[in-house]
Amino acid sequence: MLLTIDVGNTHTVLGLFDGEDIVEHWRISTDARRTADELAVLLQGLMGMHPLLGDELGDGIDGIAICATVPSVLHELREVTRRYYGDVPAVLVEPGVKTGVPILTDNPKEVGADRIINAVAAVDLYGGPAIVVDFGTATTFDAVSARGEYIGGVIAPGIEISVEALGVRGAQLRKIEVARPRSVIGKNTVEAMQSGIIYGFAGQVDGVVNRMSRELAEDPDEVTVIATGGLAPMVLGESSVIDEHEPWLTLIGLRLVYERNVSRM
Repeated sequence: MLLTIDVGNTHTVLGLFDGEDIVEHWRISTDARRTADELAVLLQGLMGMHPLLGDELGDGIDGIAICATVPSVLHELREVTRRYYGDVPAVLVEPGVKTGVPILTDNPKEVGADRIINAVAAVDLYGGPAIVVDFGTATTFDAVSARGEYIGGVIAPGIEISVEALGVRGAQLRKIEVARPRSVIGKNTVEAMQSGIIYGFAGQVDGVVNRMSRELAEDPDEVTVIATGGLAPMVLGESSVIDEHEPWLTLIGLRLVYERNVSRM
């Protein structure tokens, strides 16, 4: 079994693969203060009673693949793999790791590991040209060429960041549940804010993707647009440009990168 761990700024998503199939997944909060020992206890609690795994930490795990946008968490997870999974091959996505996707940006090292991993999965699943829209702490748009190259992207404030900012900066506003309102024209403050978030972000996605597609391909209709991230379902039904929804895109990319690197270790 392969354990994949995607550490985002807000949430950490874990997936358990049996071959190419995800057989279990978990989502936890990302806490940069957790130590390696605390993370090990957390993993034990999540996986300890799973029927496909053994009773002890590490039983049934044949490999580990990790990407993280939070350096301190990556450091602690490196220690977890060393102390608690010492005999298990582990791939931590960082400079020097083989991904199979050329990065054609001004400074490849500054591109988030999760964005490269998403590009890896997008090329494998759908080919290029493609645009990956990841609804996380930030909403990111990543462009993959017809030759499978990562050529750049767009970073915008995420849905939850925007909701929080409205609640903090608006004197008569508050933090709300992100949900689809009854209509576009809100009949109360909460529905008006929900409408602004849902339909505003849908409009943002359509506008940014359309502009990126015109730069990415001579025929914009050839570009496959893939949505991923925990908040993607909120926008899927309102956006007109999204072709595919793959909630486990990053985990799939981690599996692919693990397979491309483990034989070299």
